[in-house]
Amino acid sequence: MKYQSTRSGELTAPSTHAVLEGIAPDGGLYVTKGLDQLGFDWKSLLQADTLTMSEKILAALLPDFPDMGSLVRTGYAGKFETEDLTPLVAVGDFHVLELFRGPTSAFKDVALSLLPRFITAARQVEGIEERTVILTATSGDTGKAALEGFHDVPGTQIIVFFPHGGVSAVQQAQMTTQVGNNVRVCAVRGNFDDAQTGVKNVFAACAQRDLPGVRLSSANSINIGRLAPQVVYYFRAYADLVKAGRITAGQPVHFVVPTGNFGDILAGYFAKLLGLPVGRLVCASNDNDVLTEFISTGVYDKRRPFYKTTSPSMDILVSSNLERLLFLLSEDEAYVAELMHRLATQGKYTLRADLLEKLQAVMDCGSCNEQQAAEAIGKVWKQHGYLCDPHTAVAWHVAEQFKASCADDAPVVVLSTASPYKFPASVLSAIGEQPAEDEFAVMEQLNRVTGVPVPANLQGLKEKPVLHTDVIDKEEMLDYVLSAMGL
Repeated sequence: MKYQSTRSGELTAPSTHAVLEGIAPDGGLYVTKGLDQLGFDWKSLLQADTLTMSEKILAALLPDFPDMGSLVRTGYAGKFETEDLTPLVAVGDFHVLELFRGPTSAFKDVALSLLPRFITAARQVEGIEERTVILTATSGDTGKAALEGFHDVPGTQIIVFFPHGGVSAVQQAQMTTQVGNNVRVCAVRGNFDDAQTGVKNVFAACAQRDLPGVRLSSANSINIGRLAPQVVYYFRAYADLVKAGRITAGQPVHFVVPTGNFGDILAGYFAKLLGLPVGRLVCASNDNDVLTEFISTGVYDKRRPFYKTTSPSMDILVSSNLERLLFLLSEDEAYVAELMHRLATQGKYTLRADLLEKLQAVMDCGSCNEQQAAEAIGKVWKQHGYLCDPHTAVAWHVAEQFKASCADDAPVVVLSTASPYKFPASVLSAIGEQPAEDEFAVMEQLNRVTGVPVPANLQGLKEKPVLHTDVIDKEEMLDYVLSAMGL
């Protein structure tokens, strides 16, 4: 299996090299054709435990890595609250897929517990001796999960950028208190799109420079090694529904995904290509509903107001992983390159009608504003005794819209991407309580009111010393990276 750039069929790489590079030299993303032609035996996994399931799926997606079973076991062992990693919970008419039971209480843990192992293994396979420097932009959760995974990993350094004032107090504290001799954390004045574009620009600039002893990579979902592990929990949810007798193998299941950078929902599309009977993939947006507009009309227009919301991981106007889906739908590198050029230079592009039809054959969409998200949190707590975070609330609201218009009775799975304790003030307000001014005191308050346990990794966070205080303008990111690398 060969991976290639979404923008050029001439730029190909084995999966190990694709993971090491993170992003293709031309700025495209690595992707592979023909997943639907692999003949993947998904039914054989329905009775498997999660680690075995992960091993088989990841070996199919990343075939150049030796001993995938060992990578999976060492990556996950003892880090998650449950052996299933991502438990499925029945809540009202839906099933909630809890993706936040890992070491940083966010869905990014599923992938970022493995990516450092992938990087280390790929370095060995490729014979790389240079230091691998991980550059990452985060809208809140990727940063801490990446820092947790990569800190003090031999042969690596990690630099994380987050939007100044654009993450929750808990998310910021998780990152700025991170220990490790190989980590740097820096706030960027601007929004997530500024930070993400800045990282891409650093990659492009460094590709034209001599960086002695250094190779760049990424921990964002632009890295196929970040995206591939996320495919597994779609299979896990499906297998759990079969075990529960809710469906029989072969019946469809719908998935509603709170979506920002498009990686989480794209993983569901990969699962579908591998044969899993995924019904509809429903893209749920907050007030920054550029994806809802795109899926509805075929017009992608980033020239719109940017809103800071209570679901900051979705506060994104340039969804990088959408580029992979455009390639998979069109299989036309030149067309994708042209669309990305239009987006970069004009801020807008329009998808061909035939490709929009293909997209809409797979995906639905919906959006949820701030008031609706708060109401969803309150309603789910009051009616079902289940506490969800604002991102999950966005998905829940859109799931209700979808269910009302759906013609079948297939199960609807809502992906829950973060612990409510990462956004305690928003959640406490939504269930009708007045939060204290200090967000860390609010965690204790939320615990007293609901009885829902505070995740162990968030307890005592306020008392940890702040180790990272850098704040820069977006134009300074390249110089910051070069300085951090000692160049």
